[in-house]
This record gives sequence, C-alpha cells and structure tokens, in this order.
Amino acid sequence: MGLAVVRSLDAPRRLDTTQEREDYEQELVDQFLLAAVGAGACDSTVLENRSVIFEFARFLGRPVWTAQPQDADAFLARQRTVLGRAKLTVQHKAWALARFYDFLVLRYQGDVQRLTGHVVIQVIDEFNRPAKADYGVLRIPPTDNEVEALFAAWRERLPHVRKFLPAARDYLAASLWRRAGLRIRETYMLDVRDWRRDLGDYGKIHVRFGKGSRGRGAKQRLVPAINQVNDLLDWWMTDVRHQFGDDYDDLDAPLLPCERHDAHTGRCQRVGDQSLRDGLAHEVARVLPAWSGRLTPHTLRHYCASSLYARGMDLKAIQEILGHEWLSTTSRYIHVQAHHIEDAWADANRRVAARLGERKG
Repeated sequence: MGLAVVRSLDAPRRLDTTQEREDYEQELVDQFLLAAVGAGACDSTVLENRSVIFEFARFLGRPVWTAQPQDADAFLARQRTVLGRAKLTVQHKAWALARFYDFLVLRYQGDVQRLTGHVVIQVIDEFNRPAKADYGVLRIPPTDNEVEALFAAWRERLPHVRKFLPAARDYLAASLWRRAGLRIRETYMLDVRDWRRDLGDYGKIHVRFGKGSRGRGAKQRLVPAINQVNDLLDWWMTDVRHQFGDDYDDLDAPLLPCERHDAHTGRCQRVGDQSLRDGLAHEVARVLPAWSGRLTPHTLRHYCASSLYARGMDLKAIQEILGHEWLSTTSRYIHVQAHHIEDAWADANRRVAARLGERKG
C-alpha cells in the first residue's frame, strides 16, 4: 500500500483558505499513517485507521484539531445506537482515534496552535473510552461429554451426507479448533505446505496468519499436531483432499478448499470463514440444540485450552499453542469444571492432615 508524499509540517505556510486547511488536515493524517507504517503496522491496520479518522472528520464537519471529547462521545454513541455497530467495532474505532490524537498532541501541538490558534486535546478519555469488548464475559465451553457427543455424531454422519466433501472439511476445521486451538482465520488460510508431517514426533502445523498484537501484522508459529491432530490431518491428506481437485499435491493450494476452482490457476478456491461457521452451527443445532448460537469456533478454542490444562499441560505451553502474546490472556481461556477446584481443595486438606499427623507421631 502506498502513502502520499508529504512535505514537512514545519514548512512555512498560512491557512487562509478552505483548501489550505483541508490540505493541512490531510498532511496531519498522512504523517500519522506514515508513522504507523514505520512502527511496523500492517497495511490492513493502516487502512482501517485511515477510514476511522476520515469517518470521524466527516461526522465532525470541521477540522480535526477543533474536536472535543463531547464530539467523540456523540460519534461513538451514534456508532452503537444508530448504526448498530458491534462492541468490538466501536472499541477499535475509539482506539484508532485515541492513537491519532495522541500523535497530534505529542508531535504537532505547537505547529497546530501556531497555524490555527487551537490547542489539540485528546478526545478519547477515561469517560468515553470503551472497555475491552469481551472483558468480564466468560466463554464457558461445553463439558467433555457434550463435545465428544457432538463430534462422535458428526463423524458417524459423514459417510451418509449428501455432500461429503464440504461436510468432511467443516468437520476437520472444527476439530482443529477443538484439538489445536486454532483461530478461524488461521484455519482457512492454511495451505497444503503448512502441514509439516516431517517436523517432530507428531508433525507440526505452520500457522502463517496468526493474530499479531497492535496491528503489527501476522504472527507465525508452529503448532505441534498433538491431541490426535496428526491422525486427522493424515486422514484428510490421504483420503479426502485429493477429491476436491488435482491440486492436492500443489504446496500453494489451500489446505481447506471450497468446491469451486479458480479459472486462471486451476486450483481449488479457498473456503471462507462463513462456510466453516455454518458447518459447525448446523451440527450443533442437530446434536446439541441447547448450545445453538453459543458454541462458536472461538468457544471451541476456549475448550481446547481448558481440556489441555485439565490434562496437566502447563499454562506456558498452552500459551505457545494458542499463540497468545501474554500469559494473562491464556489464563482467561481456562475454564475448569467445579470438581477440579473441589478436588484440589480436598487434596490440600489431606496433605495438611498428613503433615499434622506426622508431627503428632
């Protein structure tokens, strides 16, 4: 993605006309985006920030350096109440504005005041800054018995469905969420080359499109194919993938394709996230109707973390599997059943009683 060539904001100028004010405003935005690129932000983040800033500027109807916190209040309120934006969307827009106004205050406060007479202030403060959208919301996954019942019924039904190939693909994707904790984008962006059966005792999945922090672009990791993932991927590559098309041995072909083919390359086209979501939702409605609308790909990711922890894997290892930047994030994914805590409490009491008995003896 290219950015406009901008001149130094310290260059002498006057802002006597509307056009000059608009040009200056554009230069401020361009400098902010250029700084983001220099910090390593990926193209999608830069484009998203640009879109949010210009959306706010249009809403404001006057130069961005004149904005006040109450303008941001009204903008964010409109996003939720009028436009019906999701909490996470509003949160990201608020963060983009906060970064932009931090940039203006820290770098160009003096320049703006000299040219316009206005003092730039941060419009996103502790009163209108949205809390993390999922903060305090527990995505408690189903029990082991419920998850096993879902996948057992799904597996049993596969040979009898009218369209076996997409059903098998959706089953594999959901199994990767359940057993390897992959995110949905990490899953559908896998290519044939990303299944590395030659690495380690179990093989590894090369996740090339992991979620990066602070818009830094994709974060790569190798996920060991433990927890029966290797058997699933061997089944997929041996018995199923070649039925989609002759590109099954093309390393650049999608690992999880749809049934359509690209007219230019002849390869299968990549499946989209909605198809995978729909496949899971259909089976959940059929087998676990009480979980309809609640058992999502991300909930299965939480289930993966919880089940690995319950089987004795430490948090640091689970953090590496899930690709989290911070261990505190991983800890929020762990949801153990109530008896796990009660058993730990009982074990602690037995140890204390044993020590007291030894002392009396």
